[in-house]
Amino acid sequence: MANYIQRFLLDDLNIRGAIVHLDSVWQQMLQDRDYPMPVMEVLGEISAIALLMSNNLKQTGCLTIQLNGNGPVSMLVIDCNETLHLRAMAKCEQHIEPLPVLDLLGNGQLVLTLNMPSMKESYQSIVSLDGNNIAGIFEHYFKQSEQLPSRLFITTSSDAVLGILLQKLPTADQQDPDGWTRAEALAATIFDQSLFERTAEEILTHLFLEETIRIFDAQTVQYGCHEDPAKIYALLRSLGREEVDSILQEFGEVVINDDICNREYRFDALMIDAVFKEASPTVH
Repeated sequence: MANYIQRFLLDDLNIRGAIVHLDSVWQQMLQDRDYPMPVMEVLGEISAIALLMSNNLKQTGCLTIQLNGNGPVSMLVIDCNETLHLRAMAKCEQHIEPLPVLDLLGNGQLVLTLNMPSMKESYQSIVSLDGNNIAGIFEHYFKQSEQLPSRLFITTSSDAVLGILLQKLPTADQQDPDGWTRAEALAATIFDQSLFERTAEEILTHLFLEETIRIFDAQTVQYGCHEDPAKIYALLRSLGREEVDSILQEFGEVVINDDICNREYRFDALMIDAVFKEASPTVH
């Protein structure tokens, strides 16, 4: 599979992990966006991390990752649910030169929001942007949130993203005092571009050649943007007929932009009538 996430366990080291690979899904996310290359790379890296984190969701829900800053890239947003449907967007300047990540983002914060039907309120965690790269920013988050010691290794090519998450389980040091250091060093060799052409099992065997690896079934990643007119109709109704009619009168139509899916919805007067009569107009 070209777009997948696959969990694994280094049995003798008591270290768990997951490997993620994106190509066509990432390309769908970028289609018609015209982002500068540094933005595409950062968005790909965060998308891989979102999948690695969402893969641990035990219930129906959605993880939203948002990075805000005052740099040339002012906002990055990634949504991923428990079925690994992924979508993302960036707000940035049109022309950006390659820069260190913290210079791209500027002073800002990382916001993680978890929405689950079983929760009365969304869970949200906010940390400052701290790290030399995207992986470092999220490793800082793991450390601040007192989760398991974790390392992320993410790399991109011209048309794909590859990443690995390692997490140190509580008894790892008792099983092998040097195991965590060794696993980190081995995972760091993922930046070999030839690995993009290999399967997950081939990559893991290559990286951890002398370790005992238990590899679990792969899960497919899909692009998460699908047209949902019902939500747009609900939004219009929430504004109220008077407000919507005032927009119609001023502009001749109502335009709603879905930035994260790069989609535009346009409504003329007849379509607005249908929305408020609870019919189903054809959106164009």
